[in-house]
Amino acid sequence: MWQVFKVFLKLGLTSFGGPVAHLGFFRHEFVERRQWISDQAYADLVALCQFLPGPASSQVGMAVGYYQAGFRGSLAAWLGFTAPSAFLMILFAIGLNANSDWFSAPVIQGLKLVALAVVAQAIWAMGKSLCNTVGKFSLMLLSAAALLVFPSVGIQLGLIALGAVVGIGFFKATFTSYGTAADPQGDLRAKRSYSYLGSIILLSTFMALLLGLPFLVTLWQSSSADLVDVFYRVGSLVFGGGHVVLPLLQAELVPEFVAADHFLAGYGVAQAVPGPLFTFAAFLGAASPASINPWFGGLLCLLAIFLPSFLLVFGVLPFWDRLRQINTVQAALIGVNAVVVGILVAAFYQPIWQSTINSSLDLGLAAIALIALQWFKMPPWLIVACAALCGFLVNAFF
Repeated sequence: MWQVFKVFLKLGLTSFGGPVAHLGFFRHEFVERRQWISDQAYADLVALCQFLPGPASSQVGMAVGYYQAGFRGSLAAWLGFTAPSAFLMILFAIGLNANSDWFSAPVIQGLKLVALAVVAQAIWAMGKSLCNTVGKFSLMLLSAAALLVFPSVGIQLGLIALGAVVGIGFFKATFTSYGTAADPQGDLRAKRSYSYLGSIILLSTFMALLLGLPFLVTLWQSSSADLVDVFYRVGSLVFGGGHVVLPLLQAELVPEFVAADHFLAGYGVAQAVPGPLFTFAAFLGAASPASINPWFGGLLCLLAIFLPSFLLVFGVLPFWDRLRQINTVQAALIGVNAVVVGILVAAFYQPIWQSTINSSLDLGLAAIALIALQWFKMPPWLIVACAALCGFLVNAFF
């Protein structure tokens, strides 16, 4: 377990670039270098975690840690990979709440411009791969239009469900094997055995919390309970990548728990730190005045948003070989993913564009940030640092 923690801590300190880059780092470290898991099993895990809601790279890390040291190894892997960025995000929230001169309005504006560029890049990349037919593109546009006209969490969840129904009715998926000719199912069970009864208990717990937490909040009037409910629900319903946390959390938390400017500034900083994007939850919990104190609020929200991933990964693993072969399930995910892109398009316009682009200078700087990300492949942390520095200089000299 200690070895697992040390390896993932190193990755948590050095893994920049988002979930796709994280999966590449993991493959190099665990398949090629350490040979903790075979290529076939790793491909199976990536497929599983892309199928589930939640942060794919973190979920793959949890499963790899489980292979090495059981459930304690899974916790060690998550803690090592998540702790560095969560620590930095909580520190940023504390500094922001202190109204330090380092976080003046121009600095926050620079961070918001980076958030706009990052979401634009995510929409472009996801749109090319997930909305590459007329039907998928139309579903994406209709979802975006519905959210712009009726912006609410309920509409978002309804659209995700509708996307699944449309996917089953109109899209066709083909099962893809991740094993080899000699081992067509891969070797997901090679190192650990799974309990079907334990899986059913975990999945039942997942559903009980998803359905029961909103009811509990109505009985127990507490800001901490409200935050746990919001972050658990978002962690349970994020399909298509970590960027989708932005519209879901924005609809739930702004402005009741977090100011809009601080929300987008924190999202911009989340691009600059290594590790999973879901540590944005630690920033929001620490920045919220509703929290008892920043460290308690940050850790509470962090645990709440990651708890569904633990329950789902270990709940679904025993059934994955059968589940992934059901074309109906894959077709439903095609529709869900198209809706997810539409949700991001709506979030790109409101709140990001409307609250960020206030002048031609803002538009020009956002375009420069997007070009640096998309075409010059500059690391996000460097762009965030440059944007914050530009904002600081503007505040100091103009």
